Amino acid sequence: MKYFFFVLIILFSISEAQAQLDPVITSWIINTTGKTGYGGSVSNVEQVQYSADNVYVSASCIPGYDIGPWPGNPNTPRNQNFVFKITRHPQANSGTAIGTPLGHIGIWSNGVSIFNAKDAMSYQGAGVWNQNAIIVEGASFDNCLGHPSPTGEYHHHLNPRCLYDDTDSLHHSPIIGFAFDGFPIYGAYGFSKTDGSGSITRMRSSYRMRTISDRTTLPDGTALNSSQYGPPLSEKPLGYYIEDFEFIKGSGDLDEHNGRFCVTPEYPGGTYAYFVTLDSTGTAAYPYTLGLTYYGVVQPGNTGPKSGNNKISESVITYGASGVTDATSSHLAYSIFPNPATSAAAIFIDPSFHNNVKLIVIDCNGKTVYSQDDLQPAVTYSLDIHSLANGTYVMSLTDSKETATKRLVISR
Repeated sequence: MKYFFFVLIILFSISEAQAQLDPVITSWIINTTGKTGYGGSVSNVEQVQYSADNVYVSASCIPGYDIGPWPGNPNTPRNQNFVFKITRHPQANSGTAIGTPLGHIGIWSNGVSIFNAKDAMSYQGAGVWNQNAIIVEGASFDNCLGHPSPTGEYHHHLNPRCLYDDTDSLHHSPIIGFAFDGFPIYGAYGFSKTDGSGSITRMRSSYRMRTISDRTTLPDGTALNSSQYGPPLSEKPLGYYIEDFEFIKGSGDLDEHNGRFCVTPEYPGGTYAYFVTLDSTGTAAYPYTLGLTYYGVVQPGNTGPKSGNNKISESVITYGASGVTDATSSHLAYSIFPNPATSAAAIFIDPSFHNNVKLIVIDCNGKTVYSQDDLQPAVTYSLDIHSLANGTYVMSLTDSKETATKRLVISR
């Protein structure tokens, strides 16, 4: 009888955990087969873990669909070993709006990064007239409208058309990502009315091209001094800079963040949601994904230089396509491949092990030549070993309880 009740308790606990699953946990494209993408990297999202408050998404930043080439872009996509932290309880920001920075501002449902409309360059380096990445870098986009950054981070500045059917105007678009304030990002189509009624319609941006003859003022009407003027329109046409666009409240369906509060299929009670924006011809419309600021509060650790490597410092459950698991092992098992290696190697920690493992690579003289903190189980990490000489190295993985070592041979 005690055993019977024990089983009931376990089943109830699993059912309770599953009942609490929400779209920020279940909307990811999880790689359950080890499928690889560009450059042999494991593709899509490798693992989703969650607590009562947060979701941790581990991803390579390599999609499952074919990518490339990138005309004029010398960069090469590579595994970014990302672990992003997304809140399950997003909150509207009642204070000063938080800008969407350079680099990743959110993550698509396949683990690929979302960038804003800027390309990091401005007229004469003054930071006043910022170049529009879609115009300036568009020639280097592949057929899926993405390209790699100098650090190898494959990303989209605009509608990721290989991720979903962006021509389906008969159905509400799916969730195709999450911004780092925790609010969902949908494709281009939604309910015409915010209460979920009405027909399906294309979500229209409330930004438009300015009707200006020179670049002497900003979109908000601020008059610039002559040293801040932008180039004449004969030199750089309208649309070349993001300051060539202005927000006109109510002119479209979306607000200045490129979203709105509305009912969606996944949120029948309503949620704030961002939408990617297209014009009537299916061409990306400014601001393309998110606007210049987030609607909500952004957690630290996801944005800025060297971000996207969050430590998991709370108890989590691992979510997978087959359901929910919460198993951990006392034995640190991992594999290295290829071994011997040439210019790169990869490491994979057994899915049953704990989070936040430290990696150390030691040469024959006992010197640490490579280290990385906070590796997570069930994720394939790429190791850049091109600067290491031929020879045998000791690779050590450790957590607070145990250490496991293997030999790595580099032979070119």
